Amino acid sequence: MNAIKHMSLFSLLALFACGSGYKDLDINKFEQTITDGDAVLVDVRTAEEYAEGHLPGAALCDWNADDFLSRMETSYPKETPLAVYCRTGRRSAAAAEKLSKAGYTVYNMLGGYVAWTEAGKATTRYEVETFFTKSGVPVVITLIKHGSLAISYKGQSFQIDPVSGLGKPTDYAVEFPKADYILVTHEHGDHLDKDAVAALTQEGKTMLITNARCAEILGYGSVMANGDSQALAGGIGLDAVPAYNYSEGRTQFHPKGRDNGFVLSLDGLRIYIAGDTEDIPEMEGIKDIDVAFLPVNQPYTMTVEQCVNAARILKPKVLIPYHFSQTDLSSLAGQLSGIQVLLRQMQ
Repeated sequence: MNAIKHMSLFSLLALFACGSGYKDLDINKFEQTITDGDAVLVDVRTAEEYAEGHLPGAALCDWNADDFLSRMETSYPKETPLAVYCRTGRRSAAAAEKLSKAGYTVYNMLGGYVAWTEAGKATTRYEVETFFTKSGVPVVITLIKHGSLAISYKGQSFQIDPVSGLGKPTDYAVEFPKADYILVTHEHGDHLDKDAVAALTQEGKTMLITNARCAEILGYGSVMANGDSQALAGGIGLDAVPAYNYSEGRTQFHPKGRDNGFVLSLDGLRIYIAGDTEDIPEMEGIKDIDVAFLPVNQPYTMTVEQCVNAARILKPKVLIPYHFSQTDLSSLAGQLSGIQVLLRQMQ
C-alpha cells in the first residue's frame, strides 16, 4: 500500500515536472509547426519590439498588457492552436501557461526571437491581422504598405497590388513565397509593378487576375471587369466591383468602368479590397462584408467624410483604412459606431 502511495506521488510529481499545460518546441520544431500545422502565430512582446522585426505572419498581443487574456479570447477561438514567442522565451512561457489554463492548445518557442534570428531565420517588419472563417479557419492578412496586402488561407497565398517601392522597399523575391493568386486593381505605379509581379510569379502555379488595361500592359493575365465573378480553387469566391472617382475635377484619376475593387470570399469570411475609389453608389450592392479596406487619400480617392459614408453603407465588422498617405485619420473611429476601426501603418 505504501509502495503504491509512493509510486502515485512520484508519478504526480513527474507529471508536474514534465507537463505544464503547453508544449515547448525548439526553433526548428516551432518553425515546422507554424509552417505545416494550423497554429496561429502570436508575438507577445511589446509593440516597440514587434515594430523592429518579428516572425513572418505573427500577430501582436503584448503579454504585459492588463487585458492580454481578454484580447486573446476575443481574437482567437479556443479550438485554434496558438504558437507564441517573445524575445528569449520567458514571457511567452508565462503567456503559454495562462493561455493553456484558459483552454487553448499552445506551443512555446524556446529561445525566442533571439534564438530565431541567431539561427538566420526569416524576419519581417510588416503588421499582421488574423481573422477567422465561419469554420474557424485562420485568414492571415499581412499589411505590407499603401495598397499592398498579402493574404494567406489554407496554404494558399494571395498578393494584392504588390509594389516594391514606396517608402521602405519590399523585396518580394526574398520576403514572400510565390503567390497562388496576384490581384491587381489598376494600372497606376503604386498598384501595378511589373518587377514585383514577376518576383511573385511561378510558372504553372501563379494566376494573375486584373483588369483589361493591366493585362494589356503586362501582356498576360486573367481579365475581370466590373461585375464579374470567379470561383477559385478550394471554394474561394472572387468578385470584381467598380472603383472610380465621380467628384468634379477628379474623374480623370480613376474613370468609371476601368478599374476594379475586389471582394474575396473565404469560407464565409468576406474581405472587400476597394482599390482606388470614392464612396460610389455601387457600394450599396456590396453586402455582408467582414473586413473592408477603404482608401482615404484625397483628392485621388476618398476624403475622411467619404470614407465614413462608405463605411456606413457597407457596414463591415472591421474597417482598415489604407492608401491614406498623409491624411489625418484620428477622427475616423469616433464617427463609426458599431464598426471596429484598425489604424495601421498603411500610408
